[in-house]
Amino acid sequence: MPADTYPKLKAAAVQAASVFLDRDATIEKTEQLVEQAVVRGADLVVFPESFIPTFPVWNLIYAPIDQHDFTRRLFDNAITIPSPQYAKLAQIAQSNNVFLSVGITEKSNISMGAMWNTNLLFDRQGNLLNRHRKLVPTWAEKLSWANGDASQMSVADTEIGRLGMLICGENTNTLARFSLLAQGEQIHISTYPPAWPFQRPKTEDAYNLTEAIKLRAAAHSFEGKVFNVVSSGLLDEDAITQLAQGDSDRESILRNMPPQASLIIGPTGSVIGEPLVGTEGIVEAEIDVSRSIIPKQAHDIIGYYNRFDIFQLRMNKSPQVPLVIEETGASNGLDDAFEQISSGRGHSSLTPQEVRDPDTSI
Repeated sequence: MPADTYPKLKAAAVQAASVFLDRDATIEKTEQLVEQAVVRGADLVVFPESFIPTFPVWNLIYAPIDQHDFTRRLFDNAITIPSPQYAKLAQIAQSNNVFLSVGITEKSNISMGAMWNTNLLFDRQGNLLNRHRKLVPTWAEKLSWANGDASQMSVADTEIGRLGMLICGENTNTLARFSLLAQGEQIHISTYPPAWPFQRPKTEDAYNLTEAIKLRAAAHSFEGKVFNVVSSGLLDEDAITQLAQGDSDRESILRNMPPQASLIIGPTGSVIGEPLVGTEGIVEAEIDVSRSIIPKQAHDIIGYYNRFDIFQLRMNKSPQVPLVIEETGASNGLDDAFEQISSGRGHSSLTPQEVRDPDTSI
């Protein structure tokens, strides 16, 4: 009997600028970049945090009272699930025969205002494997996004390996990272914004996004002995102009932030493939999942290198919903609706839970 074999693939991390607050144009750019990556042999293509329609940098450089116009534009260009824009992303994955991870701002089907920082993961057939909403928006991001939940904080078991994903600051959350490792994660997807003006440039001990990205990516890979595909956004001239609105102070902040970084890390914490810092492009690297085996002889924190009799972690995967309706005796028609969907007479990617509450994860 032959020995076991393990997945091998080519991963591509895209570092690019959104078409600022233009959902459809950014989706078109997504398609073009996926096609480029696939021509170069990519099996997995990863896009930045909230790439569609853009990351809300204004949260960090404007007072809340001055953000309403940006918020309205963000909501108007956010993505509902399902929608034609969602279907287009699925079609991009299917037509290119590629696994596709893309960050979006998702908006509610119920509330005229609720939005989430969401990452979508599609398989080669365009099926949605995972829809993860960022658990806690970081700092000023709370002005745009609501809290997510853990209902889709799962690892997707695929032909190219077991894929998990976290968004930006979640990669600082030790328990969130461990929860994915404990579910058998082999390839981690990390996504980051185009800028993070946490402090003014040249402030002593100012937050350095470049180094923070590298540090967190290497830490997760080394601790978990996994591969890490890291994709960050960029601000182009149009975005800077629209964000600054003629204010020289804001423009200076945006132009003098530490640059973004996209890279791919191996299970020893070392960079594989040539990283990108501050420029558009695609980072590529060959991944052999079996390279995780030997490093785990030293540390396997989800195996023998732990004490589960001492430490335990629990995760609540219940969807957080605004209303639970309990009915007795009479059918409300939802099971019939799901039966139509399952038989091909409706949207095939929805599940019974999503029919009941379209604002929960699938």
